Amino acid sequence: MGPAYDLTSRNVTKLPDLHAKLRAALESDVARMSPVSGGDINAAWDVHLQDGRRVFVKTNEHSPPRMFEAESEGLEFLRAGLDKQCSLIVPEVIFVGPDLLVLEFLQKVARADYAEELGVGLAKMHAASADEFGASRPNFIGTLGQRNEPRERWADFFREMRLEAQLSLPGATRLIPPGCKRRFEILYQKFDELLGPDEPPARLHGDLWGGNAFFTASGPAIFDPAAYGGHREVDLAMMRLFGGFSDRTFAAYNEAYPLAPGAELRLEVYKLYPLLVHVNLFGGGYVGSVEDILRKVT
Repeated sequence: MGPAYDLTSRNVTKLPDLHAKLRAALESDVARMSPVSGGDINAAWDVHLQDGRRVFVKTNEHSPPRMFEAESEGLEFLRAGLDKQCSLIVPEVIFVGPDLLVLEFLQKVARADYAEELGVGLAKMHAASADEFGASRPNFIGTLGQRNEPRERWADFFREMRLEAQLSLPGATRLIPPGCKRRFEILYQKFDELLGPDEPPARLHGDLWGGNAFFTASGPAIFDPAAYGGHREVDLAMMRLFGGFSDRTFAAYNEAYPLAPGAELRLEVYKLYPLLVHVNLFGGGYVGSVEDILRKVT
């Protein structure tokens, strides 16, 4: 759970400084700590404290303003949608600072038998409605800022805050060809018929690829959110786009919270957002996938 530690990276806090920060934040000295791999944005640590606690720590001395605070807010937003009967786990936030985030430690285990519980847990979390389409403040998806200004209609939010916001960034402006941009305009004209029927805003993880979920001894866990209130199929679309989830998870989800007719086409539309994010973060290798989906849905 969490990004990789890289001694050559600018994001690494010197160990004596990190020990001091943790002592001040957690009121306990560090007994031992080891780096955790998994990503390339922050340094991450498995930390054992002298008082017996074990915590997961992210650090980044050069993080964008509010990055860890936004992650903390997203985790609390998702946790608020879980009831006592839900086996889905969202890690508890222990401390958050400008360059430091401390979470409860979750131990990954090989438990494929939790695939159905993941589907049911996500369904319950989505069914615990959010207040609006959007969020009170912006947050991040990867290292990109994510706009969340609320809109009354989901179609307007998805168009303005997700697709148009990504298309306006330098990478997409440079790499998305004019014909592809015209297809987006055609797509927008079809939103009212394509994105229905109306549903209340769900509590979305927002960045639910396979690296942001695993199984623990107590149940399935999700983390590293880009959370907001939106259509629940957005999470399912990202899960399908990048793989890593069992067919049993999707079947259990649909049994617990059935999708409305036309979901397969809508899932294609919702894949456009993470693909545009990847265009802006990683370059033109994802443009072809954007074009393929636009041909399907327009």
